[in-house]
Amino acid sequence: MKKLKNTYIRTFVVVFALIVSGLCHAMEETTTAGDDSVNVSLLTCSPGNEVYSLYGHTALRYHDLRTGEDWTFNYGVFNFRKPFFSLRFMVGLTDYELGVLPFQLFRQEYMRHGRSVSEQVLNLTPQEKHRLKAALAENYRPENREYRYNFFRDNCTTRARDMVERSIVGEQLFYPAQQPLNAGVGELPTLREMIHKYCEGHPWARFSNDLCLGLTADITMTWREQQFLPELLMADFSESYIVDNSGGTRPLVRATRTVVDPGVRFVEEEFPLTPTECFALLLAVTVGIAIIEYKRKRTFVVWDVVLMALTGLAGILLSVFFCSQHPTTSTNLLILLINPLPLFFIYKVARRKPTLYWKLSVLMIVLFFLGFFVQVYAEGMLFLALSLLVRSIVNIKLNKA
Repeated sequence: MKKLKNTYIRTFVVVFALIVSGLCHAMEETTTAGDDSVNVSLLTCSPGNEVYSLYGHTALRYHDLRTGEDWTFNYGVFNFRKPFFSLRFMVGLTDYELGVLPFQLFRQEYMRHGRSVSEQVLNLTPQEKHRLKAALAENYRPENREYRYNFFRDNCTTRARDMVERSIVGEQLFYPAQQPLNAGVGELPTLREMIHKYCEGHPWARFSNDLCLGLTADITMTWREQQFLPELLMADFSESYIVDNSGGTRPLVRATRTVVDPGVRFVEEEFPLTPTECFALLLAVTVGIAIIEYKRKRTFVVWDVVLMALTGLAGILLSVFFCSQHPTTSTNLLILLINPLPLFFIYKVARRKPTLYWKLSVLMIVLFFLGFFVQVYAEGMLFLALSLLVRSIVNIKLNKA
């Protein structure tokens, strides 16, 4: 009897152990399934037609498959209606903010514009996903969501990258350029070259950018500096991996898919002439006027006043960029050619009074030409410089300035 009782007890213990083990295993599977139901993704949007969208866009997506929670975190929100928005942008005091909206609304917006969106599902641990979500929620608080925007250093793409990097704690994230096989392979482009690539087919947009960028834009970039461009960050993420404390590795991106297919995009026609053609035409007219002036032995003052007014007013805008907080616009040698100086002498020139302006102009144009060795100028600026040089020489010769 006692032996039978012991047998029952042992049987009960074994069965109980099996039940507990099964419940624990089931709970473990449930927890794992719950963790796997959350996807955190990097969204990369293709370029658009507007000047501010030529370079694409980046956002973060948080999608909980269990609850249906599906949000897009977008660091590219700005308001044109803010007081002095354009002036603040010129001097580098532009404030952008983090915006949050349902993913479906974000998706519909890009479908409407015919712009594709690629999604890279990140291979983060449950703790890292939770940490990233908490950081984004904290960042979205009214007192935190606004930030000082800088297109090349701190924009919607670099913000998304930084948030992902900060969520990876206790592990190391390695980008392709940091991997031994790829280190030091090939020369990286300059900032201006990258801008030109994305402005192909938009000569006036390229001209406007080159007009504002200084000589620091012609210095070779680092691999990390290039990540301000959405497509380049996407490419880097696709080849990056995470190393944990035990030395194990896993790819940063678990899956890549297209969530918005490219659609029909309507491209507006731009001005038919390129900047180079416009300034070449300006030079031709200037030379033609100079020939007539030499025959008449008298300068055509109206043409001088027009050129001085246009370059002087443009010089005011360029001076604002030159004195701004943008690190790439405060070293612009174009200031030697386009500056407010003509506005101080335009009255004397209009009245045909003696002035030192023409000799100063020749000196500054010569310095401008020397700048070709260190800075790539906007297209057409050579023709503009030659036009202004012709005017200076004609006035020095005919007016004995």
